[in-house]
Amino acid sequence: MSRGDSTSNESVHFADLLRDVKPLRSEHLNQAEHYASKPEPIPRETLEDQRRVIGESLETDPRLEDAQSGDSLSFCRSGIQKNIFRKLKKGHYNVGAELDLHGMTVAEAQFSLARFIQTARAANMRCIRIIHGKGYGSGNKGPKLKPMVNQWLQKRNEILAFCSARASDGGTGAVYVLLKSL
Repeated sequence: MSRGDSTSNESVHFADLLRDVKPLRSEHLNQAEHYASKPEPIPRETLEDQRRVIGESLETDPRLEDAQSGDSLSFCRSGIQKNIFRKLKKGHYNVGAELDLHGMTVAEAQFSLARFIQTARAANMRCIRIIHGKGYGSGNKGPKLKPMVNQWLQKRNEILAFCSARASDGGTGAVYVLLKSL
């Protein structure tokens, strides 16, 4: 069979396939079909984070709850270079945002902290400041939020390091937090 015969057979076959096809009427041209809008995405990570916050609020580690008003907080994950942690302690990182927990209950503070960290990471912030206060309003029982912030931050994998802030940024009533990149 020659090349020309093959082409004519294909043309005939294609024409047979299109035999029942009818052209669109002109009033249907330029009309877009309307589909139902897409459903809102399910914020799975947010929901999981909220579930984790609730679970963590029920867990406490007594070893981490003894931070007093004047005590400095300090935590660094293994693998973080010493010079990076030293820079954090000296306040050399640009603080992208801060969260003030004053006046919040423990549950409110924990939820706000989780949401704040998630938002800061989504905005690709490297360093944030969290003001937990020194607990002077807590009476003789000592600070409530400070030891809890210490505990919560250590449990979160997206936290590389944190330490008490310089005196001009809140001192032992605030922490600089170094976040893991997304």
